[in-house]
Amino acid sequence: MTESATVHVAYSRWWDIYFFVIAAANAAAVVGSAATTGEKAIGLVAIAGMATLHAGLGWRVARGIDGPLSITVLAVQVVLFVVAAATVPVASWLLFAIIPLIFQLAPVRLAIATVVLVTSVPTVVDLITGEGNWKMDLVISAISAVGGIWLGMWIIRVIQQSTERAKLIAELEASRAENARLSHEAGVIAERTRLAGEIHDTLAQGFTSIITLIQAADPALRDERLALAVRTARENLAESRAIVAALAPSALASGLLDSVRRQASRFGEETGVPAGFRVTGDPRDLPTPVEVVLLRATQEALANVRRHAHANEVAVLLAYSPGSVRLVVRDDGCGFEPAGTGGFGLPGMRQRAEQVGGTLSVRSDPDTGTTIELEIPA
Repeated sequence: MTESATVHVAYSRWWDIYFFVIAAANAAAVVGSAATTGEKAIGLVAIAGMATLHAGLGWRVARGIDGPLSITVLAVQVVLFVVAAATVPVASWLLFAIIPLIFQLAPVRLAIATVVLVTSVPTVVDLITGEGNWKMDLVISAISAVGGIWLGMWIIRVIQQSTERAKLIAELEASRAENARLSHEAGVIAERTRLAGEIHDTLAQGFTSIITLIQAADPALRDERLALAVRTARENLAESRAIVAALAPSALASGLLDSVRRQASRFGEETGVPAGFRVTGDPRDLPTPVEVVLLRATQEALANVRRHAHANEVAVLLAYSPGSVRLVVRDDGCGFEPAGTGGFGLPGMRQRAEQVGGTLSVRSDPDTGTTIELEIPA
């Protein structure tokens, strides 16, 4: 859709009313002019042709059909205008209708050239017929051309700005909705993780202690009541572990390594950007809250790359050391200013890291891209 078509879509009904009002006013002016009956008939037929063409096809074309059809409609309208203005000079007031129509149907450069053409018609008619004051008409034509071009460009610019604002508002609303969804999801996950941790640290460990104490008192479990107590404790320990597993994020069901690897693989498949995954050190089981934070940080970092980085390559590293585990997500995109934006999810990532005693660092540069590093003692 051309810029002029965008203008028409925004104010389509008013453009149409304006066009037909100007056409009707000019038809009345032609009828009341001093031209001959034949000249009036030609002028009225031309004006009627312009109105009919716009009512039947022109308004649809102006609402967004680009290419040869819009140019053809514009050419016919210009020819009809030239016929009317050349036959009955008072019909040159149709310029008030034809100039906006030009900017609706043609690209900007062609529209400017066409405006210059149609505004010169009265002067050319004066020169050909030898009637009228061609010098005065030349001045009027020049003023009309400059005014028409300025008005058309100004309207297009206003509509462009309005469209940009509407787009920004839509993006902001979508971002707010996404943030609300993510916040709700994060809250649910945080509560589930908290409950899983509480059950693991209290009930599960309590049952384990009961089993250990009973077996220490009677290793062979010769006392039937002690044996029953151990069986019951083991059954409840299994239940508590099942509850902990159910409360943990489903994405972690296959383990942290596989979950992070799948996140990188899915990112590459969906975006077409190569996303490598590498592990260093000796992988080991980590507390559920730590695994949740690492997984969520991976998801958030890759989501930021998808939305903002325009990267050509992404690398994900999970590094195990004896006292900690480190997640590094690096891209070669456009970078950003970490201290100057709140739209990259960094505050949430940093807050989740702090909840498990970790630290988050961000390095970003337009030339080298962005590196997000999360280190958690574990």
